[in-house]
Amino acid sequence: MPDSSAQAPDPSSVRLEGPWTHRDVSANGIRLHVAESGSGPAVLLLHGFGEFWWVWHHQVRDLADAGFRVIAVDLRGYGDSDKPPRGYDGWTLAGDVTGLVRALGERDAHLVGHGWGGLLAWSAAILHPRIVRSVSVLGGAHPIALRSAFGRSLPRRRGQAAAMRHLVRSQLPILPERRLVADDAAELERLVLAWSGPGWPSRPTFGDTMRRMRSALRVPGVAHSALEYYRWAFRSQFRGDGRRFAAAVGGRSRAPVLQLHGAEDGCVLTDTARESAPWRGPRSRFELLDGVGHFPHLEAPAVTGAVLREFLRLHG
Repeated sequence: MPDSSAQAPDPSSVRLEGPWTHRDVSANGIRLHVAESGSGPAVLLLHGFGEFWWVWHHQVRDLADAGFRVIAVDLRGYGDSDKPPRGYDGWTLAGDVTGLVRALGERDAHLVGHGWGGLLAWSAAILHPRIVRSVSVLGGAHPIALRSAFGRSLPRRRGQAAAMRHLVRSQLPILPERRLVADDAAELERLVLAWSGPGWPSRPTFGDTMRRMRSALRVPGVAHSALEYYRWAFRSQFRGDGRRFAAAVGGRSRAPVLQLHGAEDGCVLTDTARESAPWRGPRSRFELLDGVGHFPHLEAPAVTGAVLREFLRLHG
């Protein structure tokens, strides 16, 4: 769907300069834009809703300096990656992830995902276990844990359902896209504020981050694609494809899983994240960050970097 603004940014505007290299990679039938730095074991960074590859800029630098080949990708429908009309289901998105690992010439990779990216990382580890060396999930939960918590609380509109009320609102046609990009994508900043810890919005980095994220969301087609993730996730709960996907990802991960979760997360509640324990693989770890919300990679980059380095080296 086209943006409502005549001044919508060009997709290439997300190719921000820095100590990384931009390139396009063909994987799973589409073109994906990546920013890459460093050499060593591969680490693939998967962003969440309303984000783009740049939200990992701290981790790209940090992990490359620590001896890893770090690849931050614009997921299907985001940034300067392709925005096809379909393919926003869990099966295809997990295939994008593992297809990208192969297209990069790697036998396997550590997957690090935030929010939606964490769901994809966990799904890919179960559906394609040979490709995944480890999984790190920031501000996220296993797909079944999230689905169960949402479903239990939906009738009363409390708990996880209240925290993710935006998922229900996104099911309407056209209007959610218009709301998301209106007033220079002000709705995205409202969501980020609601989901963040109390300290981050008062820091100087918040304004710059929101400026970049709001601009990237206004790239033509991105708002529609971002909402298609939510539309499939909600509607598939009542269809056969959703039941088949839940069954397919219902096994325990063979790969070790790190869950790094903010205690103030207003999107994926701490209890929901903890309920993911049955699906964590051997030598897994759950760590709660006090005072941090839904965005540990942006709110607490130093702590996040230290935890990731330790976990990745342990399972490298």
